[in-house]
Amino acid sequence: MGNRDISLLLVGVVIGLMIAVGGFTLYVRNTTADDSGVITLRLAHGLDASHPVHQGMVYMAERLAEKSDGAARIQIIAGGVLGSERDNVEQLGRGALAITKVSAAAMEAFIPEMGLFSLPYIFRDHDHFWRVLHSPLGQEMLSLGNAAGYRGLCYYDSGSRNFYTTTRPILTPDDLRGQKIRVMESRTSMDMIRVMGGEPTPISWGELYTSLQQGVVDGAENNPPSFYTSRHYEVCKFFSMNAHTRIPDILLINADIWNALPIEIQVWLQEAADESSVYQRELWRIETERSLEEVQARGVEVHYPDTAPFVERVQPLIERYEGTRLGELIQKIRDIE
Repeated sequence: MGNRDISLLLVGVVIGLMIAVGGFTLYVRNTTADDSGVITLRLAHGLDASHPVHQGMVYMAERLAEKSDGAARIQIIAGGVLGSERDNVEQLGRGALAITKVSAAAMEAFIPEMGLFSLPYIFRDHDHFWRVLHSPLGQEMLSLGNAAGYRGLCYYDSGSRNFYTTTRPILTPDDLRGQKIRVMESRTSMDMIRVMGGEPTPISWGELYTSLQQGVVDGAENNPPSFYTSRHYEVCKFFSMNAHTRIPDILLINADIWNALPIEIQVWLQEAADESSVYQRELWRIETERSLEEVQARGVEVHYPDTAPFVERVQPLIERYEGTRLGELIQKIRDIE
């Protein structure tokens, strides 16, 4: 073989490799590979390192390292070091991050169908919620971001969202009348508070403690672990387990980076993510029980109101979606036993 033939062969090999790892520039910018060829994916999120969702991601990183025999690893940057949840999603979209965790509610701004999870009382209970997520419909929802460059890896449990206030316990929807309730930047969440009689007030998570303390808002809604780890119990002494929504966290990877990964790394990463979802759900159950015990020990009244009046009050909101894409999804959820 002559020099010219060898040169052409080398060019062909290089071009073939570039095609095989489409988006390679993006891949390199968001991963590192040392001299031994170890692939490192950067994952950022805004939660504290003690949070069960963070612990689930740590478990995923450990499992990926084990499955790949050290050939792939995940570098986790916690605590909002790289910005808010929305910041992280935007960084993921433009390739500044490989992986992030985001609430399905926050994804509504990017994928309208994700507003489904912010609708109240569309799941019958915790078990029904997870049957839906594990169904073909749940996997369809997880893949909705693919076209926009966000590939869903798995769901994490974020429990049920419940009201907590500085003024009085929320035992019926009427108790919300005139109350300013902090919500996420989700149109669906704001509509829910309005139909229940409250005044929705979007405020960033990082500003909420001070807003509660200064009376900017009268209350908020979230799950027990977040209520405890945020120390909101220091200001809010009434927590009502009314479970109006169940909004999962979603682990996302930049689609171009995913496509650039070697096939075996893709398989190991997906397996690690799926295993971490199971592991995290058990952590969440334990942490929810512990959080409720801890806040009660610190003077918080935990109430378990009858949810029937809440379900009845929000029906006009649910009926608004009849004949729409969200209405179709609601019916599919109801049809899952």
